[in-house]
Amino acid sequence: MRLSLTRPVAAFASLAALIAPAMAESILQSNSLNSCQENSLFSASLFKVVFTPNNKTANVDIVAVSSVQGNVTFDVEVSAYGFPIIKQKVSPCDMGLAGLCPMTAGKIPLNFNLPVTGDALEQVPGIAYNFPDLDATVKVIFTMTDGPEAGNAVACVEADISNGKTVDLLGVKWATAIVAGLALTSSAIMSGLGHYNAASHVAANALSLFGYFQAQAMLGLTGVPLPPVVMSWTQDFQWSMGIIRLEFMQDIFTWYQRATGGTPATIFDSLTTVSVQVEKRSLDFIEAGMSLAKRSVAMMPRSIAEPLGQAMKRDLMRRANIETSSGSYIVYGIQRVAFRAGIESTNVFMTCVAFFCLMVIFVSLAVAAFKGACEMAVKNKMMDSDKFLDFRNGWLTVLKGILFRLTLIGFPSMAIMCLWEFTQNDSAALMVLAVFFLIGMTTTLCWAAFKVIMIARRSIVMHNNPAYILFSDPQALNKWGFLYVQFRASAYYFILPYLGYLGLKAMFIAFAQHSGTVQAVGFLIIEAGALIAASVLRPWMDKSTNSFNIAICAINFVNSIFLMIFTEVFNQPRLVTGVVGVVLWIANASFALVLLLMLIVTTVIVIFRDNPDGRYTYMADDRTSFMKSQTHLTTTTELDALAATARGGKEGFNKGMDLDDDAESITSDSLRRQTERLGVPSAHSNQSFGAHSNNSFGAHSNQSFGAQSNYNNQGYGNRPQSPANPSMPFFPADGPRSPPRYQDNGSMRAPSPFDGSPPYRNQNNSPGPGAFRQQNNASPSPWQRGAGYD
Repeated sequence: MRLSLTRPVAAFASLAALIAPAMAESILQSNSLNSCQENSLFSASLFKVVFTPNNKTANVDIVAVSSVQGNVTFDVEVSAYGFPIIKQKVSPCDMGLAGLCPMTAGKIPLNFNLPVTGDALEQVPGIAYNFPDLDATVKVIFTMTDGPEAGNAVACVEADISNGKTVDLLGVKWATAIVAGLALTSSAIMSGLGHYNAASHVAANALSLFGYFQAQAMLGLTGVPLPPVVMSWTQDFQWSMGIIRLEFMQDIFTWYQRATGGTPATIFDSLTTVSVQVEKRSLDFIEAGMSLAKRSVAMMPRSIAEPLGQAMKRDLMRRANIETSSGSYIVYGIQRVAFRAGIESTNVFMTCVAFFCLMVIFVSLAVAAFKGACEMAVKNKMMDSDKFLDFRNGWLTVLKGILFRLTLIGFPSMAIMCLWEFTQNDSAALMVLAVFFLIGMTTTLCWAAFKVIMIARRSIVMHNNPAYILFSDPQALNKWGFLYVQFRASAYYFILPYLGYLGLKAMFIAFAQHSGTVQAVGFLIIEAGALIAASVLRPWMDKSTNSFNIAICAINFVNSIFLMIFTEVFNQPRLVTGVVGVVLWIANASFALVLLLMLIVTTVIVIFRDNPDGRYTYMADDRTSFMKSQTHLTTTTELDALAATARGGKEGFNKGMDLDDDAESITSDSLRRQTERLGVPSAHSNQSFGAHSNNSFGAHSNQSFGAQSNYNNQGYGNRPQSPANPSMPFFPADGPRSPPRYQDNGSMRAPSPFDGSPPYRNQNNSPGPGAFRQQNNASPSPWQRGAGYD
């Protein structure tokens, strides 16, 4: 039976047809011809075949380099997902192809249209034109039929077939980005409105979902050979790593690299004359590339060939895009992702850096604009004056916290790209930028984690509870809360293991691009450790959040097992690899859809619910007792306003610019100076700040320790007043700090109802303000117990 050239290209089968974007015309195409044999005598620098079933023709555009002389036969094998469909022997002489019967050595340019017979069309199932990211391959082995090499295979080429349908869709990228962005934005709005409990839950889930998207993108950045559907699926999430193509930005990056002494890649400029092979089978092509290179220098003198061969080997291991002896390119790993995104391999680092900087600038401007809009709305009576009050008065501190959170979100991308740039050395300026961003972001996050640990330890020393200062001090919560608000208070340290987890994955991706097996083993160990730690420690804030994150860790661990299978270290049949690729896509697509729906439903309910905080149960760390929530602590609002009016100051945050340190925060070194100035007991005192009272003297109360207090006029010095009754001192009146006891010549102290001391009278001989006193042998009063003095 005769078989045309396009019959093997068009004959294959697939598993099932799922949802795929509709196209105006069905096609089958191939854009590269790969060598599948060492010392192959036939290769092609350009290979493009497009088969259109509607007009029953196939357009062939090929520039081949042949070292074969004589008559040959083609052993054609067509397979889909590793399963062989057709095996047949074809003679080019019977097909009447000039230049191939007999074959001659040299460069063979061919550009022609081939008619496709009805028999060939019948062998192509209709599903082949619709299944996304079809994994079909045509393999052709050249066998000599005459001469001394008769019966020997002298060349082998392989072409990957695609139908133009893919799961790498722009709509998926926009949908995932919008959902994650809106969730983070809604959590910020909820926090500004005072619903801190609801805001922390939405933000925790949104950040976990964003981390899952980045984990999917990291799979695509590895040097492991991936099936087509896995490559396309992971490409949907590369936006989370900053790999986004804008034409004018690419021109700027190319100019910048050339201006700083670098040599930009020009793969896309040569696509009309050469082919690019997107590696998906195994990393043996590196050895194949080396064998081709060795043949190129074999005829050189030994003194020249050896240094040249070593230099070529170093370049092959340094660069991820390899130029073969035929002139075509092979891309894998990070540069495979860049090529599929339409970005030159030498521009991918600057692309990530630029989009991270743009994100920081855009968010900063948005926060500043929202601050201005709120002030204008309040000034024009369009919004109540108490709306977003904490944000309006402390927006600079809130902005710093947002920038810290953006640093945490961008850390995986920047760590990978900066470390990878060290292996590429595209230009001196890019190396300097890589050092700056890597050290700067790592130092910033480590410093923030250190601050959180110090704050929590101080809170434990002062109050036997890490949650008190972490959640009662607005400076700490708004600036450092991004590191610990998603965890329970006792797991405040868990940000350090999380940063280590991201750093290890970044190093494996960046430094082991040429060894997919090493990356797969590293990912398997890291993800196994993450799953065990998450399941045993359960560090997140509540049961639902723990379940959400443990599920993500579990699916990441399963993906790492699939990644190990893709390396083919188990020598499994190619059918297994193809099926596992489809399973990975379906499993992760389903899981991502469930997470997205959960986040959307949760966010919508929180936004439109009258009491957003009421949707969530109180957490075991009792953080809601210390947080100023509009739902749980509304009784303090009037007292806060009254205290602020008495001080003649403004409610909320300190208006001063808090840019460098925590000068006004209870978590800073200024705490010691404040306690010395105000006579507050030291950190080792047994007295508590009322950790179990909703009227606690925490940072969410708008009463301050400041010098504007009117205590001096009442004869109490610079001591803070009670949050329950501003006319009373906050601490028990014992020791040398107590007001003077009653004297016959008149005193400012009123009679105490608890200690039976004689009455105090003021200058008008009338009772003065009351004060509490606790004897050493007396039990604490109910008010004292409620305020935490027990």
